[in-house]
Amino acid sequence: MAITIIGAGAIGGVLGAYLSRAGEEVIFCDVAEEHVNKINSDGLTIEGLEETFTVKAEAFTPEQLVERRQPLSTVFLCVKAHHTEKALTPLLPLLTPSSEVVSLQNGLCERRISKMIGAERTIGCFVNFSADYIEPGKILYGGVASLYLGELDGRISPRILALKDKLQVWGPAEVTDNIWGFLWGKMSYAGLLYATALVDETMATVVRRRDLRGMLMELCAEILETADREGVQPLGFDDWEPSLVYPRETRYPEKLDAQLEKLAGRMDANKKQKSGIWRDLAVRKRKTEVDAQLVPILEIGQNHGIEMPLLAALIEAIKEIEFGVRPMGWGNLYEMQEIYETLPARASRL
Repeated sequence: MAITIIGAGAIGGVLGAYLSRAGEEVIFCDVAEEHVNKINSDGLTIEGLEETFTVKAEAFTPEQLVERRQPLSTVFLCVKAHHTEKALTPLLPLLTPSSEVVSLQNGLCERRISKMIGAERTIGCFVNFSADYIEPGKILYGGVASLYLGELDGRISPRILALKDKLQVWGPAEVTDNIWGFLWGKMSYAGLLYATALVDETMATVVRRRDLRGMLMELCAEILETADREGVQPLGFDDWEPSLVYPRETRYPEKLDAQLEKLAGRMDANKKQKSGIWRDLAVRKRKTEVDAQLVPILEIGQNHGIEMPLLAALIEAIKEIEFGVRPMGWGNLYEMQEIYETLPARASRL
């Protein structure tokens, strides 16, 4: 049966296009009617570093997909984290007991999806390649990076092995017995990316600011401490190494500095120089995923009694930029630096 892509934007558009080009039956679904119409009339174009190609495929709006009344087998849920419930709820009548929903999203969306459809029909996925929706029918693709599939209970099941094999037409998809480790590892990285979006500069430029590096790493450490209290061992990926950031007492500045320079180099080489968070704020003038990504982590941390002043300040600054009451600028990061300088000695200095 077909793979149904819910959210044919950056991630969903890229993966769906590669699968379709390889001969898989792929159906795209997106709320943007002009995007759907363009795919149906002219195909979906992926513009990448190494190649640009166009695939012909069927595309539907969510209303049209529901009206078809055809059961869904494998669903790739690729919508923004804060649209999870809205996107999945209309599809519930189309899911069968053997349906599987793969969360190709940023955040801990698997927690919410499993509450809606059950853990047995939910597949976790960590995906880190960069891409951007540019215009109807066109996606900018930054290149292959990491993608891991995993069952929520850590099993290596036949279905995730089968999905891994299908996704080889895109790149080196892998399976893991610790999907939560990758998801929390990425959340610590997300803290860094949200911070880079506070200023109108490239991600690499911010990461290379040595005077802000201690503050940025303590921000990430707050998230990693929360994962630790949840009993999760965060994992690294694509030159981001959480184990060099947390625990704080084992942080070695020289090793961390070297790793962050490697990360900045990777960012420099990417066709996408600024984050999707920055694009939401500066270009699309819309809300980011902060409420569905960082706010839940703040709440989880607070439930564990963890003090998270930098994460709280970051969330407040992002929201104020969203509402147009705070401009982007270096001053936003230096406000967080002032908070960092007041923290007790538990914050290892770089």
